[in-house]
Amino acid sequence: VQLQASGGGLVQAGGSLRLSCAASGRTLGTYVMGWFRQAPGKEREFVAAIRWSGGSTYYADYVKGRFTISRDNAKNTVYLQMNSLKPEDTAVYYCAARPFVVVTTTPSAYNHWGQGTLVTVSS
Repeated sequence: VQLQASGGGLVQAGGSLRLSCAASGRTLGTYVMGWFRQAPGKEREFVAAIRWSGGSTYYADYVKGRFTISRDNAKNTVYLQMNSLKPEDTAVYYCAARPFVVVTTTPSAYNHWGQGTLVTVSS
């Protein structure tokens, strides 16, 4: 599976951005798709995940209620809608894919990664 992330940019606090992750190479019926982020000097952390089959979603507490993960089956694309952005959301955001139906928040459990897209939130 090849993943191509896009949609990052500079936004003021309180603003919104939508990230996209286009997948190619195979069907995603049994996959879990995740978004992670990594701020300078920090470890990569879980943001959100979606089970491709059925669409169940999972969120980290620090984004719950502000971010929404979704998928478009026809486009083989996963989205991360980010609202009410805060300066602490500034990071490189990565999409990832895991070929199992069990959702996990551990980055090492994901087999495929996109290239990352930078989100900068100014105060």
